[in-house]
Amino acid sequence: MSQDGVRGSKPELKLGSHLVPGLAAVALFVVMAVTFLQASFPLEEAAGFPEGASITASIGYAMFNISGGPVPAEGFLVAFLVIAIALDIAIDGAIFLAKSGEEGVLGKAFTDGGSDRAGKGGND
Repeated sequence: MSQDGVRGSKPELKLGSHLVPGLAAVALFVVMAVTFLQASFPLEEAAGFPEGASITASIGYAMFNISGGPVPAEGFLVAFLVIAIALDIAIDGAIFLAKSGEEGVLGKAFTDGGSDRAGKGGND
């Protein structure tokens, strides 16, 4: 406090338990940064797919259990199916929310209930 008893406009740091999540995030960032900076990425040992190999064709062959894909795609197939199911659930949820909004379940939260503010009467 200043001499006249009025607090100044200078911001004060409030210490307490509300700082713990932020400190944990900073600590996690430091650990991840140190780990990343100490890791070695040898480019000579990098493995890739054969030249001209089609991952999409390999996934298609794996889906229908047909041999002949240049890349073993069983791991890709699992990821492909999980993503397909997640997208299907998202689309179903969006359709459900859109339909319930039309019927008034969610529509009441976004409207004023049909009040006539303009004084014209009726629904516009």
